[in-house]
Amino acid sequence: MILLGNVGMMAIIMTDPQLNTPMYFFLGNLSFIDLFYSSVIAPKAMVNFWSQSKSISFAGCVTQLFLFALFIVTEGFLLAAMAYDRFIAICNPLLYSVQMSARLCAQLVAGSYFCGCISSVLIISDA
Repeated sequence: MILLGNVGMMAIIMTDPQLNTPMYFFLGNLSFIDLFYSSVIAPKAMVNFWSQSKSISFAGCVTQLFLFALFIVTEGFLLAAMAYDRFIAICNPLLYSVQMSARLCAQLVAGSYFCGCISSVLIISDA
């Protein structure tokens, strides 16, 4: 159900030209992150639920922890970027289209992924 909802939201945002605004750009990326975030833990949990052996290898555990931390931290940074987008829209509505350019939106999303990756590497290096 989660997968269908996120894929549907991304498809609607990409196909409708009226939804080509920064807010929907961020929502599409949030759906993308949520799609993979929910796919990190669920497959191994389902395998453990149905199998007799309920163990995971060290490499599998580290990989799962890395991806889980990556998507959680990236989601937090992306939500902060979305809050900044709404702040600009409310406080400076006349300058919104100038300040929130497509380039800045792409930089905020790329920065969110970069910070998520760096944070998850730091989390894994402690393990």
